[in-house]
Amino acid sequence: MTNTVAAANAEISRCVAASSRPIFDKPTIATQPPLVIRPHRLFSPRFPLLSLSLLERNSISSSRLRSLPNDSDASGGLTYKDAGVDIDAGSELVRRIAKMAPGIGGFGGLYPLGDSFLVAGTDGVGTKLKLAFETGIHETIGIDLVAMSVNDIVTSGAKPLFFLDYFATSHLDVDLAEKVIKGIVDGCQQSDCALLGGETAEMPDFYANGEYDLSGFAVGIVKKDSVIDGKNIVAGDVLIGLPSSGVHSNGFSLVRRVLARSGLSLKDQLPGAAVTLGEALMAPTVIYVKQVLDIIGKGGVKGIAHITGGGFTDNIPRVFPEGLGALIYKDSWNVPAVFKWIQQAGEIEDAEMSRTFNMGIGMVLVVSKEASQRILEDTNGAYTAYRIGEVATGEGVSYH
Repeated sequence: MTNTVAAANAEISRCVAASSRPIFDKPTIATQPPLVIRPHRLFSPRFPLLSLSLLERNSISSSRLRSLPNDSDASGGLTYKDAGVDIDAGSELVRRIAKMAPGIGGFGGLYPLGDSFLVAGTDGVGTKLKLAFETGIHETIGIDLVAMSVNDIVTSGAKPLFFLDYFATSHLDVDLAEKVIKGIVDGCQQSDCALLGGETAEMPDFYANGEYDLSGFAVGIVKKDSVIDGKNIVAGDVLIGLPSSGVHSNGFSLVRRVLARSGLSLKDQLPGAAVTLGEALMAPTVIYVKQVLDIIGKGGVKGIAHITGGGFTDNIPRVFPEGLGALIYKDSWNVPAVFKWIQQAGEIEDAEMSRTFNMGIGMVLVVSKEASQRILEDTNGAYTAYRIGEVATGEGVSYH
């Protein structure tokens, strides 16, 4: 990892020297005045401090709305909105912000530097934290935190360079915080990036005793001529899905509402599986960076969608040119037992499941027909991939 970080450092330094006045030459590039990152704790001696300007609000997505659940009528099938999360309201907010900051809405924000782009993303883990508090599983929540940001920026073809975290609590429990940050370190190692720094905020009376909140920020780099932006996608291109480990880090407001309705506890066995509900729900988000960069290296990748909040319904169309949509092949992958339990226990309709959860596919790559067979056959057992659908004429997502 040291050599990788050093190489990345040299690459950024070269880009900065070559481009003291960045040129905004694509409509997808944010155009706000830059903000300067201020160093906090844990700066890595392996990665000397760089004076770089990044843009805030570069990666706002309607699929990132976080909200705690409100009380609602428990009769009938549950929805994400019943649980307190209104995806439509999130979309409206993004629309309004876009008027003030044109170019937002992608999975990551691009900032030009020489012949490359810095790609930045930020996220948290939402109300999955509530389950961490209840189960006492804190060692892997940091992996979730890293995954949510690095998985976003790799959709542009960017190699993650560094990560920063924000840990906030009312009273600092050093042992607990160490467990959380150990998970962040693990996530950075999995994505081959440096934990460059972070902030620990102790704010008395702001959080309940024993609780905390997390945010993460990732920055990567990609050559301008290697950016994956979906503009060359055409009808007939193939959708390749990479399996998830479960719910990942989205939809937990609805999950917790389903759990309350079911009468089961996190210590009970998940129906149809050999693990407890707590273990299944707390499975860390898969970090797809190495898999995706390996597939990109094989050629033929035109677009990539990270399947987070909004599910297939909202995330896959984000990478398509106007007039194109997705045809998903039903039963083309194994849906994990946890989703079957969520749907049955919550009496949730298929459409709501597909707009809330990843349903067992955490990343979707749009590739040419010619490349699809090569990609699917040439995994060398390193990862599993499924042909889950194709690009079709007409917008939206349909199932066949």
